[in-house]
Amino acid sequence: MCRNITMLRGLEPPATHEEIHAAALQYARKVAAVTSGPLLTASAFTEAVDQIADVTERLLGALPPRRSPPLTVPPNRRRTLPSASEE
Repeated sequence: MCRNITMLRGLEPPATHEEIHAAALQYARKVAAVTSGPLLTASAFTEAVDQIADVTERLLGALPPRRSPPLTVPPNRRRTLPSASEE
């Protein structure tokens, strides 16, 4: 269902709280079938995103290291990568 959510396990450096929270928000939006509007500011939605982020952080901390890094780079890190023209 959420095949577009970026894999966070195995990143170097490890996934940040912001990256984990962004993935939790993306997951909650997908499950709730909501992309914007009043629901995104509803306390129940915000609390759900926070809980998903907390559980995700615990999960990532409990898993063994990956043998290879994920194939995709999280969106927040893509902005900081040097462009091909700079190489």
